[in-house]
Amino acid sequence: MQRVFFIAKKRGETMAAQSDEITIPKHVAIIMDGNGRWAKARHLPRVAGHKEGMDNVKRIAIAASHLGIKVLTVYAFSTENWRRPTDEVNYLMGLPVRFFNHYMPDLMAENVRVNVMGYLDELPAQTRQVTLDAMDQTKNNTGMVLNFAFNYGARKEITTAVQQIASAVAEGQLAVDEINEKTVADHLFTASLGKWQDPDLLIRTSGEERLSNFLLWQLAYSEFVFTDVHWPDFTSQDLEKAVQTFSHRQRRYGGLK
Repeated sequence: MQRVFFIAKKRGETMAAQSDEITIPKHVAIIMDGNGRWAKARHLPRVAGHKEGMDNVKRIAIAASHLGIKVLTVYAFSTENWRRPTDEVNYLMGLPVRFFNHYMPDLMAENVRVNVMGYLDELPAQTRQVTLDAMDQTKNNTGMVLNFAFNYGARKEITTAVQQIASAVAEGQLAVDEINEKTVADHLFTASLGKWQDPDLLIRTSGEERLSNFLLWQLAYSEFVFTDVHWPDFTSQDLEKAVQTFSHRQRRYGGLK
């Protein structure tokens, strides 16, 4: 783990407290919850919360990059979100188009590489194309990976992996006794992240404390941080606070130290 020094901050202000040595997680995953509640509290339509939440992805991505985080995975749209009202789903499908059209220069300036994982073939044509274009445009960038989970569901991901492995066995390409944890991991969407495929830290905003079908395999030994802050209000100071909390955890992976 990378260790850096920074001044701890409260929300909206700089603390006079001494700097502390912080262990930076390589991979941070965020369940970006609370857009609708943020909008409701301001007597705004839910889509206004989604718009503000989209803008915050850029702000937090840049903050994460500056902290030295290698992969930031954000849960943008789940396979269950199709159940929402049609107007809201249509708006959410348009967000990647707005995001990449507006913020691609910022991402390029930060040397960020975009990855989008999920069932992209089920997306509307324009949404799917803009995600493919963003990955292609940033493929040579060598900085932090901004990994969007879009039309993603962990149970479906694991089911698909099992189907692929079963097909390999049926075709004689793989023996049953050769199947191990690495075999499964290699068939998940996160396999392209290599040594950083499993998050060190999961953050969920807006006070809920559940996984909501997100990275069920990959989060087996991750540290969890829950915050009551709605995602649109989540700041770089909140990210630093979560990283500080992570830094003081002891990760034993089932063993003893």
